[in-house]
Amino acid sequence: MASVIDDLAWSDGRRRKALIVVLACLWAGAAPHWLGPVRGLLPAFGLTLMLGGYGFSTLRRGRSSAAAVSSAPPAGAVVPAIDVLVAARDEEQVIARLVQAIAGLEYPADRLKLWVMDDGSNDRTPEILNQLSATHSFLQVRRRPRNAGGGKSGALNALLPQLQGDWLLVLDADAALTPDVLLRLQPQLHDSALGAVQLRKAVVGADSNWLTRSQALEMAFDAEMQLGRIAQGGIGELRGNGQLIRRQVLLDCGGFNEDTVTDDLDLSFRLLLAGQQVSVLWNPVVDEEPVMRWGALWRQRQRWAEGGLQRFLDYWPALFSDRLSGRQQLDLIVFFLLQYGLPLATVGDVFGMIWWRQWPLLWPLSVSTLSLSALALWRSGRRHSEGPELPEATGWNLLVANTYLIHWFLVIPWVAVRMALRPKRLVWAKTVHAGLSVSS
Repeated sequence: MASVIDDLAWSDGRRRKALIVVLACLWAGAAPHWLGPVRGLLPAFGLTLMLGGYGFSTLRRGRSSAAAVSSAPPAGAVVPAIDVLVAARDEEQVIARLVQAIAGLEYPADRLKLWVMDDGSNDRTPEILNQLSATHSFLQVRRRPRNAGGGKSGALNALLPQLQGDWLLVLDADAALTPDVLLRLQPQLHDSALGAVQLRKAVVGADSNWLTRSQALEMAFDAEMQLGRIAQGGIGELRGNGQLIRRQVLLDCGGFNEDTVTDDLDLSFRLLLAGQQVSVLWNPVVDEEPVMRWGALWRQRQRWAEGGLQRFLDYWPALFSDRLSGRQQLDLIVFFLLQYGLPLATVGDVFGMIWWRQWPLLWPLSVSTLSLSALALWRSGRRHSEGPELPEATGWNLLVANTYLIHWFLVIPWVAVRMALRPKRLVWAKTVHAGLSVSS
């Protein structure tokens, strides 16, 4: 499913490009030690002013942006047809609940269909879907072999030729929505400037333990920062679950990329290069389950880190072309350095500290970044939030959540070095869904 965006990608030589990024960031972290313990702090203070200043400006703008959407569609507008897409593999615990949730949506029956691709399930998912399709006419079930390839992207792409909806709503099998969500989104769905809309992801069962509480605050922190990025002319990104995409726009972008482990992040860049805006909403939300154990979280975050870095390696020549505004390019540079550059440079800083027997020199930037995340966690925890209740923004919860975010300083370097040294091998690690109760 080729598109003009494919011509902009530079996907060859991933190991070489990843190695260049790794070495450059390690050097940037270690080289200041050569200047000495005092002058060596100057680069860190300079970066702190630039990156930290932009980050705090982003947070300020995000706070002033709209927290909810109007439920009033444009006068005389016809509600668009929506196809809900779900790629399901071994989802016997949650698939029936999802179908019932779609059945309960307040939307014209002739404008809504649910398409489920059974992606080679080995449990009772096929049996459950057969029973549900016999009693729910809006449910369309398709199947493909477990080894068909392409992961979630391949499963969704297999559905595209059969779809006729104006918009596509992509959900994970554990998703839950409020009944009025699609009616409330009518202003966005009728906005010709938007190519996609992302709902905030709200974690159910957040009070189970400190790990789930931290994930709930992390998802809120992410949405808070995205609102600010968009408000000051930066970019918004898709997050997979709860994303709505114009069908024709998706087709023009070549569908879902089957050569990445994070189709949502890749598609965010494809939409950006196609001149399509992505809107991110705080309310309403899409509910989803958290990861309950560290091992599963580590696998999930490795996948997110690999896909997030790969898109920069694949599209960077086009990202610095005239397809993007200067503000968008600045936004990408700042958040690339904060998300990927800083963790790698911190490793270089540690090497320099050991080699030159000095104190670390990147601490001003690290302190600024952690302060930014702490403030964002606090502010997001105090917003009016629909869906599952966010953990209270107490000092202890914020301290634990901010400490939890440091895991990215381990995940990013590990994944980046692996990408630089090992051949590309796509592994779509499925997140296990337990069927936790939801509030929506």
